[in-house]
Amino acid sequence: MLFPGKPIDKKDSILAIRGKPVQGKQPQNSAPDESTSESVPASAPAKNESGDKPVSFVPRKPMYSFDQVILPEPVRLQFRTLKSRIANHRLLYEDWELDKIDPQGKHIAFNLYGVPGTGKTMCVEALAHELGKEIIDISYAEIESKYVGDTGKNITAAFRAAHESEALLFFDEADSILGRRMTNVTQAADHGVNVARAVMLKQLDAFDGVVAFATNLSKNFDTAFVRRIAQHIEIPLPNEEGRRAIWETMISPKVPGRESLQWDRLVAASDGFAGGDIKNAVVNALAYAASLEGEHRRVSEDVFLQEIANVHSAKRNVGGSPTIRIKEEIIDTTEYQARIT
Repeated sequence: MLFPGKPIDKKDSILAIRGKPVQGKQPQNSAPDESTSESVPASAPAKNESGDKPVSFVPRKPMYSFDQVILPEPVRLQFRTLKSRIANHRLLYEDWELDKIDPQGKHIAFNLYGVPGTGKTMCVEALAHELGKEIIDISYAEIESKYVGDTGKNITAAFRAAHESEALLFFDEADSILGRRMTNVTQAADHGVNVARAVMLKQLDAFDGVVAFATNLSKNFDTAFVRRIAQHIEIPLPNEEGRRAIWETMISPKVPGRESLQWDRLVAASDGFAGGDIKNAVVNALAYAASLEGEHRRVSEDVFLQEIANVHSAKRNVGGSPTIRIKEEIIDTTEYQARIT
């Protein structure tokens, strides 16, 4: 789907319609090995003692382009700078001698952060499309192992696969792998976390390609990773104009009853929504309309408003920090901890 219209102001955002990720094979467990600290390029992935197949990471084509997103102009300019840094690397680091002040600049790492549903993954896809690169996308669940040392080995394998295929390496939910290292190590699992962090640092320093991270919890990043990432780009929630563009794009002209919708009411009711929230409301409203029969099989504004209310209710009551009652006052758990300390 295309997102027509001119770039919008700083408070606007992109539409967060996420495609279904192409899943790689699930990691297989293998015995601990010192090879987890090897840097790219490395030998073929090791098999475990039972002969199971090694973890594999298969490149895929990106699903979106920047023609399909609406970005505020300041964010769009940040992506333009990022693309230029990648495309003009030789000019910058050889002809203009940036290698003298940035000898580790052979790799490009960037991080997209913001609340869930704002479209961080979609932007990674769009940049890969602009660069003519395939994507290898990684989640922590795919690389984590219960055996100490094997998570690091899987990280090494992911970087190796990206090096060999020249694909963009994408770590979603990056706070899981870029989190702070543990200083009070009391068990093997804690040691394994620190080993994985150390391997990630070494692989990132040795890599000569493009690495993308996305997170909803950027405050959890270890400072060692923060300084190794060239750009941190916030993807904000959409403003009023952005939400209108999202609503109008998501509801196809082929949907019966679309012509009777009052967009201003939907936009106002969905204040504070990310694109992903609007998508959920649209999908559920259309599903309800599809359950009707005959001339009643059409959307109505009331159904959309009800689904918007359902999303608001879920955002208030599902997930987030638990609450504690103190003297009839409801406060957030984090605030409570601050009070008692």
